[in-house]
Amino acid sequence: MEVVIRPDAEDAGRTVAGIVHQALAEGVRTLGLATGSSPLGVYRDLARRHRHEGLSFSGVEAFLLDEYVGLPAAHLQSFAQVIRRELADHVDLDPARLHLPSGTAPDPAAEARRFERCLAEAGPVGLQILGIGVNGHIGFNEPGSSLASRTRLKTLTDDTRRDNARFFGGIEDVPRHVITQGLATIGEASHLVLIATGPHKARAVAAAVEGPVTAACPASVLQLHPHVTVVVDALAASQLEQRAYYRSIARYKPAGQRY
Repeated sequence: MEVVIRPDAEDAGRTVAGIVHQALAEGVRTLGLATGSSPLGVYRDLARRHRHEGLSFSGVEAFLLDEYVGLPAAHLQSFAQVIRRELADHVDLDPARLHLPSGTAPDPAAEARRFERCLAEAGPVGLQILGIGVNGHIGFNEPGSSLASRTRLKTLTDDTRRDNARFFGGIEDVPRHVITQGLATIGEASHLVLIATGPHKARAVAAAVEGPVTAACPASVLQLHPHVTVVVDALAASQLEQRAYYRSIARYKPAGQRY
């Protein structure tokens, strides 16, 4: 696991965008996207790179991690709308190549299985962007999730719903269920890139990077993956015991290639 500490959130976002840019330039054509607040700086810088540096998403297949159950795709806080608003509408990503579960499918469990098959048919995701929740979740794999889990229907914890209430009118408006890629599904990506910023993420980052591998902190499963880059700002790194030894600059490397 490569841990990269940047001075602030803006630098962290630019660093992750640079990793994505290099990956696409070197031929990665399957990209995993996350929503939430953590990747927003990444997406802003990717849009800038598209406008000014020739970064192209032409031919890229993009897969979202999750979607709320019960929200129509047109709802402002559906992840379908968020990813379009924050990234897809600002780059040359073909809308037909943006894939995510349907939050209004009549049978959410069947929809989860369909999306899992869609991922398998596309082959491994070349680079997967991840955020982390204050309770250590990635995707919407809440604490207690099986480390071998696949795409499925999940119930959100009250902590997660409270954290996401800022995007809605209040916690009562936050859906209780999601379809999310499982931890094992996420782990099949060739390169996992996690971004976390702010002091409220420090405890979760420390548990994921330096704590035991445990379902109590789902993100700790990243320790078992052969190619992970964790990019954090100084505040999110504040509880890392080994922070003095981590890198200050990240580089993309193809799967299997050592630094």
